[in-house]
Amino acid sequence: MAPSAMTRWTTSLSEAQPVAYWLDDPGRPRPEPALTGAETCDLLVVGGGYSGLWTALLAKERDPGRDVVLLEGREVGWAASGRNGGFCAASLTHGLANGLARWPDEIGKLEELGARNLDEIEAAVARYSLDCDFERTGEIDVATEPHQAEELRAWYEKLQRKGLADGIDFLDAGAVREQVDSPTFLAGLHDRRGVAMLHPAKLVWGLKRACLELGVRVYEHTPALSLGTHGAGMAVRTPYGSIRARRVALGTNIFPNLIKRVRAYTVPVYDYALMTEPLTDDQLAAVGWKNRQGLGDSANQFHYFRLSADNRILWGGYDAIYPYGGRVRAEYDDRPETYAKLAGHFFTCFPQLEGIRFTHAWGGAIDTCSRFSAFFGTAHQGKVAYAAGYTGLGVGATRFGADVMLDLLAGERTERTELDMVRRKPLPFPPEPFAWTGIALTRWSLARADAHGGRRNLWLKAMDRMGLGFDS
Repeated sequence: MAPSAMTRWTTSLSEAQPVAYWLDDPGRPRPEPALTGAETCDLLVVGGGYSGLWTALLAKERDPGRDVVLLEGREVGWAASGRNGGFCAASLTHGLANGLARWPDEIGKLEELGARNLDEIEAAVARYSLDCDFERTGEIDVATEPHQAEELRAWYEKLQRKGLADGIDFLDAGAVREQVDSPTFLAGLHDRRGVAMLHPAKLVWGLKRACLELGVRVYEHTPALSLGTHGAGMAVRTPYGSIRARRVALGTNIFPNLIKRVRAYTVPVYDYALMTEPLTDDQLAAVGWKNRQGLGDSANQFHYFRLSADNRILWGGYDAIYPYGGRVRAEYDDRPETYAKLAGHFFTCFPQLEGIRFTHAWGGAIDTCSRFSAFFGTAHQGKVAYAAGYTGLGVGATRFGADVMLDLLAGERTERTELDMVRRKPLPFPPEPFAWTGIALTRWSLARADAHGGRRNLWLKAMDRMGLGFDS
């Protein structure tokens, strides 16, 4: 990268605040008070992100008389649920390709359940008046290299043969650039109905309000310190009190699970994003982004990008940083070297937006598991349920996971609990230094594949055979 180009691109970051755009909102609600003293309830939900909030809300919808308490260690939505790109996908399997590779016999049912789940999210947005800029605009997966264009066409033809291409269109270079104009776009797959765009933090805040209105008791700044049996139920200790519950649902995702044996199944991967200032009418016309779809490119180290309600462009992805030891720390949320890299990639994609400035730059941890999609389970003779491992596609899938946890806690056999995806676990990650070494080698191999026509080396082929991998 030439020094002059670096200076030009980094100048665009000179006024960027190192905070998540979505959370930098004067309408952000005040946190609920912390739990003090001892309480009891029917269902205790631990975690105030999408996973926990959907669980609490659906529990009250299933049984309005159920006494439900939700604990959040800091503020509702402060972590991944308030920092993500706002892509709410129907897929429960981190995309159709991952689902088809891992559960070929169930993929039809998984796609059906995922589509139904997204419909139910849209219905909940309307029913509870969740003001979260929900737009069911779909998503385009774009090719920026010739081999990616060939792979997209071959994948589309495979989907047609398997009867899975409904609602998906293949776009050649001219067609994709009619949707969004970048000189780097060579082809695209347009999923017309399977993805919605939304404001992630406003969704969290709306779900919190809906839970409170249904009678859920929400305590913020109340970390759950320990979990143990108490008579016929469970007890959780907090800094200023404790709570006893008949059943417990754990929606803590990347944060250390209160069931210690579950911790080896996830590692934190730090993802980063930029947000531009609002585009002018002329800038928006230059990009031609009329239909407001979300976009992602087809590289192993990929970018995701979309328009906000006020016509800013969110540009994220590419780097996926695993900290040695799998630690989750606030200092990892800010990474200027990644912001500079993302800014350069942005102006390569959209040279017609030269001169636009970024107002926000931020990062956060994704709970990654070795199969890229959520896993589920129970502990303490079925009195505790958990879901984790959404790997960056949890905006929509966490609602499905909430239903799974409630089914498991009720001891019910449902179409969800009978799924192989629900009944089986991913492979756990090895201890250090093997986890860091394996992830670093995989990242290097993926970057090398992107630079060499998509050709996968022996390491990646071995990971494919084992059903393992690592996504940016």
